Amino acid sequence: MLGTAQHSVVEVLGDHLSVVWGALVAFVVVVLLTPAVGGMARLLGVVDAPGGRRLNRSPVPRLGGLALFLGIFVPALAFLPFSRDTRGLLLGAAVAVTVGAIDDFRGLRWFEKLGGQVLAAAVPTWFGVWVDRFTFPFLGIHALPASVGVPLTIIWIVAIMNMVNFLDGLDGLAAGVAAIAGLTFAVIALSLAKPDAAILSAIVFGACVGFLRHNFYPARIFMGDSGALLLGFVLATVSVQGLLKTAATVALLFPLLVLAVPIVDTTFVVARRLKHGESVFEADQAHLHYRFLRRGFSEPRAAVTIWLWCLSLAAAALATRFIPFRAHGVWHLWPTLGAGAIALVGVGFSIYVVYVLEIVKVRNPYQRRRTPDDPLRKSA
Repeated sequence: MLGTAQHSVVEVLGDHLSVVWGALVAFVVVVLLTPAVGGMARLLGVVDAPGGRRLNRSPVPRLGGLALFLGIFVPALAFLPFSRDTRGLLLGAAVAVTVGAIDDFRGLRWFEKLGGQVLAAAVPTWFGVWVDRFTFPFLGIHALPASVGVPLTIIWIVAIMNMVNFLDGLDGLAAGVAAIAGLTFAVIALSLAKPDAAILSAIVFGACVGFLRHNFYPARIFMGDSGALLLGFVLATVSVQGLLKTAATVALLFPLLVLAVPIVDTTFVVARRLKHGESVFEADQAHLHYRFLRRGFSEPRAAVTIWLWCLSLAAAALATRFIPFRAHGVWHLWPTLGAGAIALVGVGFSIYVVYVLEIVKVRNPYQRRRTPDDPLRKSA
């Protein structure tokens, strides 16, 4: 553990009140501007009509990402130093939201959207935001050349952008998951003495909570691709800026745990599509949130359940960071038990989701194979 982890987060927060103010300003901006953005989207005809994969029962505007962008951009200019990193991140965010907004307006072919995502992800690397060193467990700190670090950073950012986009299928789901990730990243970044990353993460948290005021069931506006790509871009970039480029041995664990739900959802869906020979770029209803609905969950209950799953994994990430279960190379019993208990909650919740959604089916080898005419099969 780093020495900064020994300090109380409250004490560190006292020295960086911009974290709190950034979140509050982002919240207010998004709450106030979202209705105006929704009205503009209706005038332009950028709405999701009911039918197909859509769960909404009436037309809903889908340009909420513009309000989210302003909610992130304004406090970022106010509370972040206008450094090279900040310029690259904000310019990349502008590219990401533009690509998403174009897709919301008229639709983009998969390779056009992917090209725009790669462009957005490449922008911050031009400004120095890429993983130039990494701490590998048991191997120590290793420098990464640009020929390795830049492509890995671009792949990471594009992957998270798509994962958040895939997750945006229920009212409030993606915004809630991004809010949890933003808050968790802010706390961890503060403990790692990365105030700029903490401020930006807190801004994401405030913007997402403000958006939930209009986006939770029944949603009056959707974030659309403009919002999903924006949030994915910012979360992925801030994890590079504030978590991965540190000397913390468990740095890789933090973003993987906090973003585990969109990672698992996308991995599951892509694996299924490849198994059945389907295009990975075609939308379907194989995502985890749709499976919850098919198990009888209501939309709000499904969204809240996934939020709780994210919270349990975020708690495990925070426990790994703040509970000194192995201080100075020595394992300590009670802190280890405490961290283990928190980790078991995350594991238990994950097992619960796997069980409820029947993601993994175990066939009884002693059960006889039933024919199509078997009455037991028909009643099953």
